[in-house]
Amino acid sequence: MPLDALCLTAVAAELRAAVAGGKIDKLYQPTRDEVVLYVRGQGENVRLLLSANPGHPRANLTTLNRENPEQPPMFCMLLRKHLQGARILELNQPPLERILEFRLETLDELGDRVERRLVLEAMGRSANLLLLDGEGRIIDCIRRVDGDLGRGQRQLLPGLFYRQPPAPDKLNPFTIEPEELRLVLENPLGKEWDKLLLDSFTGLSPLVARELAFRAGGDRERLAAELEKLKNNVNENGLTPYLLVREGKPVDFTVLPILQYGPETESRPQASFSQMLDEFYERREAADRVRQRGQDLVKAVTSARDRTARKLANQTRELEATRDRERLRELGDILTSNLHAMERGMEVLRVVDFYDPEGREVEIRLDPLLAPQQNAAKYYKDYNKAKTAEQMLTIQLEKGDAGAGVSEQRPGKTSPWRRGERDLQEIRQELVETGYLRRGKTAAKRQKRVSGKPMEFRSSAGLRISVGKNNSQNDQLTTKLAYKSDIWLHTQKIHGSHVILWLEGGEADAQSLTEAAILAATFSQAGEGSRVPVDYTPVKYVKKPAGARPGMVVYTTYQTAVVDPDPELAKQLRVK
Repeated sequence: MPLDALCLTAVAAELRAAVAGGKIDKLYQPTRDEVVLYVRGQGENVRLLLSANPGHPRANLTTLNRENPEQPPMFCMLLRKHLQGARILELNQPPLERILEFRLETLDELGDRVERRLVLEAMGRSANLLLLDGEGRIIDCIRRVDGDLGRGQRQLLPGLFYRQPPAPDKLNPFTIEPEELRLVLENPLGKEWDKLLLDSFTGLSPLVARELAFRAGGDRERLAAELEKLKNNVNENGLTPYLLVREGKPVDFTVLPILQYGPETESRPQASFSQMLDEFYERREAADRVRQRGQDLVKAVTSARDRTARKLANQTRELEATRDRERLRELGDILTSNLHAMERGMEVLRVVDFYDPEGREVEIRLDPLLAPQQNAAKYYKDYNKAKTAEQMLTIQLEKGDAGAGVSEQRPGKTSPWRRGERDLQEIRQELVETGYLRRGKTAAKRQKRVSGKPMEFRSSAGLRISVGKNNSQNDQLTTKLAYKSDIWLHTQKIHGSHVILWLEGGEADAQSLTEAAILAATFSQAGEGSRVPVDYTPVKYVKKPAGARPGMVVYTTYQTAVVDPDPELAKQLRVK
């Protein structure tokens, strides 16, 4: 769920106690929408996360280590210029608004003390993070907005004075007078109680509104009592973080125990709002990052693959065009035998084709600017050129066909498992090294080489099974790690992972072989099909051709098993 105003109120109280009076030592921007401030506080050093991500905007103390980009973004550099060494004077939140404003004191270029403000608007798709000067003028923001003034839309651009979003025309449920509350709860239009709360009061999320209505059970007086109880908790900073857990997985969070879902959803109290938000969003953000990077990688690989396919198609057409090269030599011979009948300026020569069994005439096109001998020489030259082209194109096509499988381990295609960032980085690294993706200019020198590990499984009989997650790991497994007596498995004529059944000096039982074959089928491009042929043989019969790309091997003396992919079995056998 997005962070609502009530939760943000509680978070603000936590942050105020932790960072007020603290000094900003370091500042990073790990993603486009996130900024992390390293704050040296009164008691301990903390890391403050400010996220303007439209999917999950928030502010909280964090203990997670985030990977920072090689080159800091421009907004990060701007924040460092203005806020490095700044002291946090106070943290303010407009009543029941999803806005946090940090008032800071720092030194300008002349050494004078100046005020800066850092404003987080944690409002869903409109989320933003803005840096303001002491007069409230925008220095810059994470997301610039060219609003339509004619429609009353805000503009958020450098140099403009900052204006808060217009407050909703609703009542504050925690400052409302009893008589006014009674009039609202009269509900003259007969609305559902949760709908009435959402339409009348600001700061309440749909979840909280439904919970208050559920507890009231349709009774107006009980609803007023529930609102009063919540009001006291807010005014006394008595809000408690609750994580909603269903089937062992966190599904939501809020500021009070949730009863409306019944016993299938557990409300677990948490130590702090920051810790709860850190843990709740960790998996989701990691999944989002992986999904985004995976999509980018798939797009890049698909583009490279299509480019290679077009190149192969053009080369194939060019190769077909060279098949008639012998006719060029024959025409050169005919011209050489008929030089006496040719003159400079002729465009066509009509003579008997002595290569034709029936002795028919042939029309040979000539270049009128060339002498008779030069025209004949031109046909011989075209013949030799076509012959050389055939040889070169044949070699290029072989290389192209050999490399066509470099993308066989495309993210999200050959594996039922969610890939991690390291896996994606390793695939990208492989594609760069094989020439299918371009290496970034700045990353070429500074990027560290990533080396992941294959997936590990254990058969029902206790034998170890390893499955490569990309071509580099396939290479390592088959050519470097496996012993000659171990069993190698791979889908027949289908791109997929190399699978090694480790025998450790023993023999392979039928059940372990079957399970290893199922894993090979599951982690292949036929993973969603059925009756997949899987070849298996001792590693000693598997060879890597000289100069072959990662993951490419040839094998002999093999047997074939036909199995059905089974992701559920893979999950059961998975060790790590």
